Amino acid sequence: MTTQSSTPTVQITGVRKSFGAVRAVDDVSFDVYPGEIFGMLGPNGAGKTTTIRLMLDIFRPDAGKVAVFGGPMEEEKKNRIGYMPEERGMYRDQKLESTLVYFARLKGMDEDEARDRLAGWLQRLDLYDHRQKRVQDLSKGMQQKAQIISTLVHEPDLIIIDEPFSGLDPVNTRLVKEIIEEQRQAGRTIIMSTHQMYQVEALCNRIVLIDKGRSVLYGAVDEIKRRFAGNAVLIEGEGDFTSVDGVLDAYQRNGAWHLPLAAGISPQEVLRSLASREDVHIERFEVAEASLDDIFVMVVQGETPDG
Repeated sequence: MTTQSSTPTVQITGVRKSFGAVRAVDDVSFDVYPGEIFGMLGPNGAGKTTTIRLMLDIFRPDAGKVAVFGGPMEEEKKNRIGYMPEERGMYRDQKLESTLVYFARLKGMDEDEARDRLAGWLQRLDLYDHRQKRVQDLSKGMQQKAQIISTLVHEPDLIIIDEPFSGLDPVNTRLVKEIIEEQRQAGRTIIMSTHQMYQVEALCNRIVLIDKGRSVLYGAVDEIKRRFAGNAVLIEGEGDFTSVDGVLDAYQRNGAWHLPLAAGISPQEVLRSLASREDVHIERFEVAEASLDDIFVMVVQGETPDG
């Protein structure tokens, strides 16, 4: 679990970054500690990628402070970081093994050590028999696993992964989740950006939600869910539940309708509204725990609970 008393691996304090008239990041702050999986969430265009690039010293902030491993980014610190961007960057016309060796050497490993360590990773991720194939001849899922190997082979202390489960089937998704958890147990710091909220819920200790360049929700996942308790209802029955007053969204999961509520709307108000309609028949109605999906929708639409 998170060791809050330790020094943060990453400290982002009030950072701002503009590109011309566009403010991509506007007063974002959060800390990330060793031994935790931290979720960085937000809609497309919210400022997540810019924040990561500020963290990695690809961009410099216009204001605020970025500290990695206790201070400003330096060249020797970069070998302690593994970064898997959403835009994949492998050489498609090169053979898989030689490409992975090349990237490992860029991170300070010698060739023999890189080949020895890669052999185990390739076997574990079922790529060993494909190591002499060109990257472009691998399936999307295989390329994704190769990117994960490239990110982790040099045993970085800080791991930043953007959409790690993209293109993976359920078996490989489970394997990658196991690998991420192993990295956490080894005391490493993992920052994960993904749109798959159920994966965030399963893996992350804490999250930050960035919207329109600002950090609008930050803290422990269980505490955030308690804060939004009672802000969703679960319904089973017949009829159209997609257009109900006071409801932000409506979707079906396991045969039941899940409805996150707007701020200030009580479950009882929704029940009274539905009871007055002749086109619906309710068999089950209960107050539900808001999922991170629900909370994401509420916060992005500006609906947060009182207090």
